[in-house]
Amino acid sequence: MLGLNLTNIRRTAISAFAAMGLGAAGLAMTAGAAQAQSFEEFLKSENGAVLDGRERVRDVPPALRQALFAVAQPDNGRIGVAALDLNTGAEVSILGEQAFPMASTSKIAIAATFLAGVDAGRYSLQHKYPLMIPVASKAFSTPVAPVKPGMMLTAQSLIELMITRSDNTATDAMLAAVGGPKAVTAWLRSAGIDRQRIDRDIATLVRDDGEFDPALVVDERDSTPPAEMVELIAGLYQGKWLSPKSRDVVIGAMTRTVTGRSRIKAGLPSGVEFGHKTGTLNNTASDVGFVEMPDGRVIVMAIYVTGQGGRAQRSQKIASIARTLYNGFAQNRYAGNEAGRRAP
Repeated sequence: MLGLNLTNIRRTAISAFAAMGLGAAGLAMTAGAAQAQSFEEFLKSENGAVLDGRERVRDVPPALRQALFAVAQPDNGRIGVAALDLNTGAEVSILGEQAFPMASTSKIAIAATFLAGVDAGRYSLQHKYPLMIPVASKAFSTPVAPVKPGMMLTAQSLIELMITRSDNTATDAMLAAVGGPKAVTAWLRSAGIDRQRIDRDIATLVRDDGEFDPALVVDERDSTPPAEMVELIAGLYQGKWLSPKSRDVVIGAMTRTVTGRSRIKAGLPSGVEFGHKTGTLNNTASDVGFVEMPDGRVIVMAIYVTGQGGRAQRSQKIASIARTLYNGFAQNRYAGNEAGRRAP
């Protein structure tokens, strides 16, 4: 496995776009400034670090950085992107360090937390847990949305449902099994992932959706910087925290995801092997995962899109960004090796 210590990589993407942070006025001002500059002028400005997830050792081609800059303009809503070549360490990001709503991409961390418990002997994939069915309640009427137990399913089946079909009742079953949102955040911290966090179960998150417009406001609850989602997926893919069997449960499920066909999948050439997890909430859409390149390299990417005028437009934007990343990394062929792949 590639010995990348992603936690210790020096990051410089707490960017100009991120500095605009918490308000529509700052967002509009930054977007306008970006539009007024040429790409090269932008890179030379104090804000140019927005395109780099770390101090570059082996940079991505300028053409990829320029294409990503063009496709991920924030004028119609915040867009966060991070991507990493597991074999070469080449990395690029836009708003890679700004918090974005995870929505259902949080289910990767929930699955990983449970599987780490399996490896520690606390749980079994054959243990059964009840689906957690939401009970009707008014938004914000209680700190935690009421749920009731439903059908009993094995943990193996629940993980398959929560990843491949983004089933919320299965997710809340697994979340309850590990001890709730705080337990998942604690596992993330133990893994060295410092800012990704889960604060609410899915029933509450969905019931209370719409409190803020994520295109304009950064709400750090249930959020992740795109760079940290890349860090999480990279570590899982490489077997950094889980046993080979547990690693294969979550990574394998990601290759069977059926949601989001108009997102990352739509941006990739036919036949490309990949795995992913989608997320959708009010005025936000996301898709995160890994792509196996024809030459054997593995690219991990996380794409978070807000605004853009509608759900279809957000999906189209994700597809365009995925296509840009794929094509750009395809042209970025350093002397390859198989280090990014999991050791047999």
